[in-house]
Amino acid sequence: MRVVLGEDLFLLREGMERLLEAHGCTIVASVDNAPQLLRALIDERPDVAIVDVRLPPTFTDEGIQVALEARRQVPGLPVLVLSQYVEQLYARELLADGTGSVGYLLKDRVLNSGQFIEAVRRVADGGTAMDPKVIEKLLHNGARQEPLDSLTQREMEVLGLMAEGKSNAGIAESLFVTDKAIGKHINNIFSKLQLLPSRDDNRRVQAVLTYLNVATA
Repeated sequence: MRVVLGEDLFLLREGMERLLEAHGCTIVASVDNAPQLLRALIDERPDVAIVDVRLPPTFTDEGIQVALEARRQVPGLPVLVLSQYVEQLYARELLADGTGSVGYLLKDRVLNSGQFIEAVRRVADGGTAMDPKVIEKLLHNGARQEPLDSLTQREMEVLGLMAEGKSNAGIAESLFVTDKAIGKHINNIFSKLQLLPSRDDNRRVQAVLTYLNVATA
């Protein structure tokens, strides 16, 4: 897996490089500022980009803006954004194009190497990886919920865990039910959200993006 890494903190960047390389990834570019990051993303077109929200020169939102511009120039470019805090606006912007291959993790999640690598791989494979704290924040922001009104409370719980990137087995373990029950709930979610089977579209990603775009509306 080819990775472009954009992080201004030297020790964190070095640590992520070593962790990723230990899990078979190839770091094709590792930079500490927004201009170099954009060039690397466009030139290298990596399997996944790992991007800090705040980068030099102003340390505001350069990272997320670079990620958005790169995805405009390279549609579907997988991007995993790292942030110190939950910032709803950035999550909303990242999800706005509805194409998947996106993730938003808090930086302390990097300390759990297993969860971090799993999130990187999931985004590279076209899925989503949203930090549980991000999901919790979005769910409690008082957003309108019309597209999700038909879902039961348990189906909403299942969809929330899907948004975190959990597999069916992981969701079943979290909710203390069987894999078969989770499969039934997921099929009900697809049906209620009118997500028909398609050769080109991943219904699981579509359902998660519907959920997250409503939450960030």
